Amino acid sequence: MNIAKIAQYDSFSSLVRFLARHRRLRQASMKIIEKKARRIVVEENKDNRPIQVQEDKLAYLTAILHSFDRTIERGLISRHVLNRWLETLLDKVFCWGDLSREAEQRLGFKPPLFALISPGKKCNLRCTGCYACSDSASAAKLDWATFDRILTEKENLWGSYFTVISGGEPFMWKDDGKDLLDMVAKHDSNFFMVYTNSTLITKAVAERMAELGNITPAISVEGFEAETDQRRGKGVHKRILQAMENLREVGVPFGISVTATRHNAEMVTSDEFADFYFDKQGATYGWIFQYMPIGRKHTLDLMVSPEQRLEMWRRTQRLVLERKIFVADFWNSGTSSSGCIAAGRPGGYFYIDWDGDVTPCAFVPYSTANINDIYRSGGNLDDILTCPLFEQIRRWQDEYAYAQPAENTGNWLCPCAIRDHFGEFLAAARDSEAKPIDDEASAALADSEYRCGMVAYGEDYGQMSGEIWNERYIQREMAQAL
Repeated sequence: MNIAKIAQYDSFSSLVRFLARHRRLRQASMKIIEKKARRIVVEENKDNRPIQVQEDKLAYLTAILHSFDRTIERGLISRHVLNRWLETLLDKVFCWGDLSREAEQRLGFKPPLFALISPGKKCNLRCTGCYACSDSASAAKLDWATFDRILTEKENLWGSYFTVISGGEPFMWKDDGKDLLDMVAKHDSNFFMVYTNSTLITKAVAERMAELGNITPAISVEGFEAETDQRRGKGVHKRILQAMENLREVGVPFGISVTATRHNAEMVTSDEFADFYFDKQGATYGWIFQYMPIGRKHTLDLMVSPEQRLEMWRRTQRLVLERKIFVADFWNSGTSSSGCIAAGRPGGYFYIDWDGDVTPCAFVPYSTANINDIYRSGGNLDDILTCPLFEQIRRWQDEYAYAQPAENTGNWLCPCAIRDHFGEFLAAARDSEAKPIDDEASAALADSEYRCGMVAYGEDYGQMSGEIWNERYIQREMAQAL
C-alpha cells in the first residue's frame, strides 16, 4: 500500500486504525493523521477557541498518538488488547452517537463524556495526605446493583462509554461475590481507566485484564523509590515495578498517576523522571495531580507554590511538544480541555463516591445530591446534572470562559473553581446549599486561615499566569483577527 492510498482514508478513526495495524507504513500514516488533525482542531476550530488553545490541544493529541505508536512498536500491547482498545476507545468513546445526540436534545446541552466512580473506600495502604482518607478499615462501598446501574444508565442515557475508577484501592472492592474485573467484564463496551496503587496487580490479575482488553491501570507514584515509599510505605515502589512488569508481560498498556507537592514538583516533571517511567518502564501516558489540601491531615504547606506551578507548566509543555510524551496536569493542562471539566460539563465528568455522594469533581468534597437518594425517589443519572451545585459551577464555567468568544476567554492556565477561584466556589457552595461529604471537608470550610490561604493562592497564580495567558493566547488571538 502506498502513501497515496493511505491519504484516501477520510475519517480520523480509520487512519488511527491504519496506524495501529500497519507497522511498516506507520511513519507515513502518522504524518497524514497529524495533518488531518491540524485541519480539524486548529483550522476548522468549530468552537471558536483562541488559536493557541487549539494548538495546545493538537500538541496533546499528537503526543498521545506518538505514545500509542511507541507502545505498539515496543510490543507492550497484545493484539487482542489492541483490538479491544480500537473497539471501545475509538469506536465508542470518541464517537458522538445517536444516544449522545438524543441526550443533548433532552438536556439542552451535550452530556458529560465520562464518570469518575470510587466504588469502595477501603485501601491496603495509608498514604500521607490521602484525598479520600482511605485505609484498610474503611467499609463504605457501593453495592453491585447500584454500581452496575450507574454504568448502564450513563451508556443508555448519554452514550457514555468511558468510565474512570478510583478509590480507595479499586481492586479491593467486592460485593455480592464479585469484584471490579467482573464489572469490567459485564460492561465490555465501556473502556475503563483505573487509578490504583497497583500492589494487587499480580500476574493472575494482569492476565485477567489482558483477557478483558478494555481496561488500563493508571499507577500511582510519587517520584522514584525513596519518594514513593516515604508517602506510600516501605517496599511499595518495588511492588509497583513488579506490577508494571506483570502488565508488560501480558500486553496491557498502563500509565502513571503522580501527586505533585512542594517537595517533588521539579522531580516529577524532569527528564530523568520521564526517562525512567516512560522509556524504561514503558508507561503509555501520565497524569499529574497537584496536591489539593483536602482529605487526611490537609495542609496548605504541601501545595505546589505558584512559582513551582508555573515552572511545572513550562516543563510539561516541553515534554509534550518536544518529546511527544502524553503527560497531562489536571490543572496546568487546562487549555487542552477548554478549562474546567467538572460538574458534568459537556465533554466533562462528575464524581460518585462509595457513599453515593455526587460531587462536581474528586477534589471538591461538597455535594447537593446522592445517587442512592435519586434512585430511591425514582430518578436517574439525568437528575445528577440538574442538581444545584452542578448548575452553579457550569454557569461559572460559561461566564468565565467556556461560553465566551475567543477574545474574551478567561485564563485557562488557572481553570479550577476550587483551587484557582476559591471565592467563586464558596459562593456556588453557599448558594446551592452544598454539604461537606466528610468531617475533613467540613473542617476546611470552617477554617478562616484555610479560606484566606486558598483565595490568596488563586490570586497569586492568576496574576503570574495571566501575563503568559494574555501574551501567548489573547494577544495572538487579537493579532490574528486584524
